[in-house]
Amino acid sequence: MSNTPSISIIGPGVMAEAVIGGLIRNQVTSPAKITAAGPRQERGDELIDRYGVHFTTDNAAAVKEAGIVVLAVKPQRLEGVLSGLREKIASDALVLSIVAGASIKTISQALAHSSVVRVMPNTPAQIGQGISVWTASPSVTAEQLDLVRSILTALGQEIFVEDENLLDMATALSGTGPAYVFLFMEALIDAGVHLGFPRRISEQLVMQTVRGSVEYYDQKKGHPAQLRNEVTSPGGTSAAALYYLEKAGFRTALSRAIWAAYERSQELGRGKTSAPPEKQGS
Repeated sequence: MSNTPSISIIGPGVMAEAVIGGLIRNQVTSPAKITAAGPRQERGDELIDRYGVHFTTDNAAAVKEAGIVVLAVKPQRLEGVLSGLREKIASDALVLSIVAGASIKTISQALAHSSVVRVMPNTPAQIGQGISVWTASPSVTAEQLDLVRSILTALGQEIFVEDENLLDMATALSGTGPAYVFLFMEALIDAGVHLGFPRRISEQLVMQTVRGSVEYYDQKKGHPAQLRNEVTSPGGTSAAALYYLEKAGFRTALSRAIWAAYERSQELGRGKTSAPPEKQGS
């Protein structure tokens, strides 16, 4: 912990708090070495009370002494934030971005800074159960790579990839993935209520079914199709339900949803921060 450089986090939202909580919980660094920066002092007061970190509304002041700068702002705000931080970050500091769609080239050129890591985490990082896909620019040192691994391990699992294009794919699959899972769970719970279960019982049944299924899959190490066949008796209830899901286009809808998220990540990378008319409000 004593060797960990000071960390400044620009954009103190949900994922930024997940990073802060993970770093402190796993003793990667101390609260005294973390500074969060954002426009709302009331949000800063929350983080100070919960974690004992520093807070400022001045982004440039936050990064002045930082060894690691974490960019955690919304894609729509990134351009302005990068402009305000240009040539303000120490030359030997590491920039770590978790901004969806923003490429290493875009960040590096806007900041006039070469050492950049791009990461796509997901929200289960808040409880140390996330998974982060990441890559780095050639200027990132071996020591900095090790430091990034220690940070991301504090949030859950991590996968390093050489090809930055895989980050947009990870955004669509694992970064956005929890939203698909929660929608699926919500639909199951509502279906249980429709059948006649009290909501609290339906929630318990669904939560443990999902949790148990994931643990079962992890321990059995079998293909999902094989495990599905184990619970699908000929002419039985599972067969009837699965037939209807296939007929309704369940797989196709999910695949198209993930592809839409992938395309949106690429659009964000090209600076299209507003959604196309047919996607607005989605």
